[in-house]
Amino acid sequence: MTGVRVLICDDEQLLREALVRLVGAADDLTVVGAVGDGAAAVAAVAELRPDVVLMDIRLPGMDGIEATRRITRQNGPSRVLILTTYDLDSYVYAGLQAGASGFLLKDAPGERIRDGIRIVAAGQSVLAPEATTRMIEALQPLLPTDEDRALLAAADRLTEREREVCALIAEGLSNDEIARRLVISRYTVKVHVSSILTKLGLPDRVHVLLSWSRLRGLHP
Repeated sequence: MTGVRVLICDDEQLLREALVRLVGAADDLTVVGAVGDGAAAVAAVAELRPDVVLMDIRLPGMDGIEATRRITRQNGPSRVLILTTYDLDSYVYAGLQAGASGFLLKDAPGERIRDGIRIVAAGQSVLAPEATTRMIEALQPLLPTDEDRALLAAADRLTEREREVCALIAEGLSNDEIARRLVISRYTVKVHVSSILTKLGLPDRVHVLLSWSRLRGLHP
């Protein structure tokens, strides 16, 4: 046997057989086994050591997410490509967190599935276009904006003491409370606050509170 070694895991026998034929039709792909549940997939991986496991999610007993987690924790050569009917974001995230290298839908064209196997076997990742678009949309609000990047750059100019003052402002402390907490004079706190406002380009301490909270989210 040559080429990429593939194990197929799906609880529907007809679909499992169809996938065996689909994958086996490619000269560079070899089906080394086909099983119907997660526990059997984990055992088959330990025995057969395939390059790629085509893994369904909804399986009897151990589901595909748990099976994926156990397979990827074995530190062997096997990588998992999830192939499912269910185009749900929760499955995408759970599968990737479990260690899967890709996610495709069962109604994808046959060549896309075969290409997905090849991509995963080469050590790369693949996502169904439908899932990719929504994932980008979901992550977009978490990515730093130009304003965020400017704020991060400005924050790098703060001294360690000024950072301490920012953190205490973010806690809602007054200048007097900050002075007592840091054991410095109220005047010194005012100097630090003035410097912070100048360096961050902010109008008042309320904006310091908001910006510091944002900075912590960008760079915890």
